[in-house]
Amino acid sequence: MTEPVSRPQPMTATTLQLSELLKSPVIARSGDSIGRVDDLIVRLPGGDAYPPVTGAVVGMGGREVFVSVDHIQEFGTDRIVLSRNKVDLRAFERREGEVLLRADILGHRLIDVAAAELVRAYDVELDNSGPGNNGPGNNGLEHTGLGGTGSGWVLARLDTRRPARLFGLIKAGGGHASRDWKAFEPLIGHSQSMTVRRVSGRVRALKPAQIADLLEDADKRERGEILDTVHTDPELEADVFEELDPDEASRLLDDMSDPEVAALLGRMRADDAADAVADLRQSRRRKVLDLMPAGQRTKVITLLGFNPDSAGGLMTVDIASCAPDATAAQALSVITGARGLQSEALLKVHVLEAGRLAGVVSVIALLQADPGTPVAELMDADPVRVAPDADLTDIALLMADFNLYTIPVVDDADRVLGVVTVDDILEETIPEDWRRREPAPRPVREDESRGPATEALDGTGSR
Repeated sequence: MTEPVSRPQPMTATTLQLSELLKSPVIARSGDSIGRVDDLIVRLPGGDAYPPVTGAVVGMGGREVFVSVDHIQEFGTDRIVLSRNKVDLRAFERREGEVLLRADILGHRLIDVAAAELVRAYDVELDNSGPGNNGPGNNGLEHTGLGGTGSGWVLARLDTRRPARLFGLIKAGGGHASRDWKAFEPLIGHSQSMTVRRVSGRVRALKPAQIADLLEDADKRERGEILDTVHTDPELEADVFEELDPDEASRLLDDMSDPEVAALLGRMRADDAADAVADLRQSRRRKVLDLMPAGQRTKVITLLGFNPDSAGGLMTVDIASCAPDATAAQALSVITGARGLQSEALLKVHVLEAGRLAGVVSVIALLQADPGTPVAELMDADPVRVAPDADLTDIALLMADFNLYTIPVVDDADRVLGVVTVDDILEETIPEDWRRREPAPRPVREDESRGPATEALDGTGSR
C-alpha cells in the first residue's frame, strides 16, 4: 500500500478524454492509491444508444483486475476514486459485448461511415450524461459483461486527428476532432463482441462499391471483420465482390472453400462470375463450376468461351425482351418482373421476332407512351448492335457516337446473345492510376459531429 493521497473534492466534469485517464491513479475510499487505470470498458448496447462505461481495468502489482462502475465514486481528469477500500483481485477477463477503449479503439482504425473510409482513433471522449440516464445499475453484481451503468458515463466521441509531435512543434494533420461515436463502426476483431456489433448494421448501409474500397484499403484483420459483416447478407456480399478489384477478389476467393466460392458466384452477375472463375487456379475451376447452380453455370461457361476483352466477354447474358405486338404496358411489366436482372441492362427492352432482334425500345419511350400503344410503333427498328468479337475500343466509340448506355450483342443470325452496359465499358477503360487516386473528401454534415452532450441542449430528451 502506498502513501495516502489527499482526498479530492467531488468532480463536476461532464466530459473526459481517455488519454487523461490512462495510467492515472485509482484511489480507494480511504484515500490510498491502490493501482493505475490500464483501460476503460464500455458495453455495446442494442439499438442506437451510446455505449455506457461499465468499469475499469486496473493495474495492481503486475496483474489486471476489473472494477465495476458501481464501485467507482468519481471519474476525474487525473484519477478515479472508488466508493470502497477493497477490490476483487481476480484477473480481468473480457466478456461478450465489451469493448476496451485503449486496447480496441485507441490507435486502431474504424470505419467512418459518412466518408466511407478507414480512419484512426487517436483519442476517445466520454460524456457524463447524469446518474441513471442509461438505465439502472447492476445492484452490486460483479463482472458479468453487463455491468452497472449508474454513473451515466458513455462513449460519446472520437478524435481522429493525429496528435502533434516534437513537443507540439509539428502540428497534427488530417482527421476530425470530436466526431460523434455513432458516425463510426469499430473493427475490434473480438469474436464475442462481433455478434453484438452486427445489430447496428452500419456497414451494410454503405454502397457495395464503398465496402469494396474499404476491403481494398484494409489490413488482414480489418478485412476479415468487414467480410464477416457482409457475409451475413449474401446478396450484399455478391454485390461487393462484383465491385472488387479482380486481383483483390481473387485473393479473397483463395481463402474460401469451393462450396463457399460456388455459392457466392451463383449470386453474382454472370459476367462478373465468369471473370472470377477465369481468375481461379486451374485446379479449382471445374470443381467450383460443378458446384454452381445449373442455370448460372451454363451462363458462366458460355461467357468463358469469349475473349474477356470482347463484347462477348463483357456482356450480360440476361436481357428484358418482348414481342413486337406487345403493348407499352406489357413491356413495362416485363421490366417490373425482371427483379434479378442488372438494373443497367433494363434501360431498354429488346424486341424479338422469331428469336431475332427486331428492335429496341427505351424505358422512357414506354413510360411516355399511351399504355395500349404497340411496341412496334415505339421501337428503334435498326438499333446499333455488335458481334461478340467486337473489341472494347469499338464498343466505347459506338456508345460515345450514338449516346448509348447499352448495346445488344448478336450472332450471325441476329439472335441476341446479351447486352453490354456502359458501366462495364467504364470499368475496363478507366486507367489504373485513376483507380489509385484518393477521392475528394466528402463533407461531414453538421449534425454528424454532434455528440450526446450537444444533443442535450435540444430539449427533446431523445438520444
